[in-house]
Amino acid sequence: MAGSGAARAVWLEAAVNGPWSRARQPGIPISVDEIVADGIACARAGAAIVHVHPYDVATGRQRDDPDIYQPIIEGIRAEVDAVVYPTLPLAGSPDAPEPMAPQERFAAVAELCRRGLLEWAVVDPGTTTLTHLDDLAAGRDGFVYLNPDAHVRFGLATVAAAGVRPAYACYEPGFTRFGAAIAAAVPGLPEPVYRFMFTEGFHFGFPPRRYALEAHRRLLADSAAGAQWMIAGLAVDVRPLIPDAVELGGHVRVGLEDAPFGCSESNEQLVRDAARRIEDAGGRVATAAEVRAALAA
Repeated sequence: MAGSGAARAVWLEAAVNGPWSRARQPGIPISVDEIVADGIACARAGAAIVHVHPYDVATGRQRDDPDIYQPIIEGIRAEVDAVVYPTLPLAGSPDAPEPMAPQERFAAVAELCRRGLLEWAVVDPGTTTLTHLDDLAAGRDGFVYLNPDAHVRFGLATVAAAGVRPAYACYEPGFTRFGAAIAAAVPGLPEPVYRFMFTEGFHFGFPPRRYALEAHRRLLADSAAGAQWMIAGLAVDVRPLIPDAVELGGHVRVGLEDAPFGCSESNEQLVRDAARRIEDAGGRVATAAEVRAALAA
């Protein structure tokens, strides 16, 4: 990595698998050992933050079980210092097609909080439709990613009680406005980290363009001035947007969860390339300690 100098510390997150299964993203890690190895490799390549989805190896589908999460989180942290955080059941998807009560949805997160294993947790403040453009063209349905108000309130109350920081995925601008408003109503809640979700393969939100990042950033400044933010997305390569994110004061997430389906690069390659782009843009890659310190300030 480049020397620090006066360069700003830019957080780099690796989202190593997501809910897609290998049918859509063949290179993702599935087993506990694979996820741990990938997380360690990404951290050594520059990622201070690692986001994981747990899988049932027998079915190749996501399975939100704290007993799968625990060895993943502990296995990565045993080798590297990183913020390692889980996902949620993607309500409305093939893996969670039936309506879920908030207590069911956040059961794994609540148990991981009880075990003292979490620093961050996903709480997505809004609902959107996720249909890939290929499916749309073929007449196949996507699904409605459901995050009702009651789920958001329950999730925020759960993490607030444990002192765990919520990580917001903002698929649409309204997610930022609602997320800021509902967070302000939860006593003791650590300020959320906002991830602006771009896409090229789906039809939600914005494509990865400077004008879109400016819109997200300005809305966040109006809604939650000073909050930390990242560029991320689904079925998208956000790396060309990295110079803009560095210039405008944001952070970066890459990985096979976010990459276009069928990506030929590994998570480690994506992280190494993103780290290089951050440095080429005048930033430097932050350590996990620096991420924690920035959020504590």
